[in-house]
Amino acid sequence: MNLPRPKASKIKPETRNLLMKHILLYDSDCPLCTFQSRVLSWLDWCHVVEMVPLKDERAALIAPQITREDLLEAIHCITPTGEIHRGARAIRFLGMRIPLLVPTGLFLWIPGVIQIAEVVYRFVSKHRLVLSKLFGCKGACAILPEKRGS
Repeated sequence: MNLPRPKASKIKPETRNLLMKHILLYDSDCPLCTFQSRVLSWLDWCHVVEMVPLKDERAALIAPQITREDLLEAIHCITPTGEIHRGARAIRFLGMRIPLLVPTGLFLWIPGVIQIAEVVYRFVSKHRLVLSKLFGCKGACAILPEKRGS
């Protein structure tokens, strides 16, 4: 699915800069999602991904055609060209662009693996708040601070 590119004059400067990177939209109210986005930001040595929480007003500008329910159900990666990758496919897409995740990205390209990954992703997504409590992600987020600067 391709996103229509808004006219540059209607885009705020901070949003225009975001359009040059891959954007990962995630639910910042979910401790598991927040922890995973922090891990990704630390692994992203080449600064190819910008993490944008759904609470951020830029999220609605970046992907106005994606419903709030869909955004809460799975992470979404939007490319500078407007392609949208969702859930396990977003992880596979980013895995091929973040050097430390290339083995994961390659594994997800093995025939049949992405279908299994999507089933696992849907299960984790559906039970993420329970899993967050079970794995203590709220405390883990305190251990792994948000990455500063680019």
